[in-house]
Amino acid sequence: MSEKPEILHQSIVSKSRLFTVEEVDYRFSNGVERRYERLISGGSGAVMMVAMLDDEHVALIREFGGGIEEYTLTVPKGAVDLGETIYEAANRELQEEIGFAARKITFLKHMSLSPSYIKGGIDVLLAEDLYPSVLEGDEPEPLELVKWPIANLQELVMRDDCTEGRAIAALYFARDHLQG
Repeated sequence: MSEKPEILHQSIVSKSRLFTVEEVDYRFSNGVERRYERLISGGSGAVMMVAMLDDEHVALIREFGGGIEEYTLTVPKGAVDLGETIYEAANRELQEEIGFAARKITFLKHMSLSPSYIKGGIDVLLAEDLYPSVLEGDEPEPLELVKWPIANLQELVMRDDCTEGRAIAALYFARDHLQG
């Protein structure tokens, strides 16, 4: 199973402003052929930040999720613009979404989003030593900043309005990193 399947054919089957759908035909080492459809991310990547407001509290945002048609508690995140590093993108998104910049940003992990259906992923970063700094963002409405004790992650993830799996994983990565 360590041998990757052979790509027989690839083609773009649909494209919108945000998404490109690609079909990929594979032949596996046992001879089985299968067609996959996947989303190809555009741009230069994405970042998700666990921003520590102080030693004990993380900055969450409450924002509307069009995919689930609900408001949800999550962490700041966004696209990496052309020419930006992930660290520059993280600091820009922090200023746009929570009104703070970070003096210290630490890479924690690259995560795939849905390995069977999405090509690309998101980089998780820990932002510390925050200071007030605001940039205008592209959100349709102001985001609510919610201060949450990182020690109470279990209570947070059990809430009905905290459902984004990648944000939950990022919070646990950050908590474990901070605990050493």
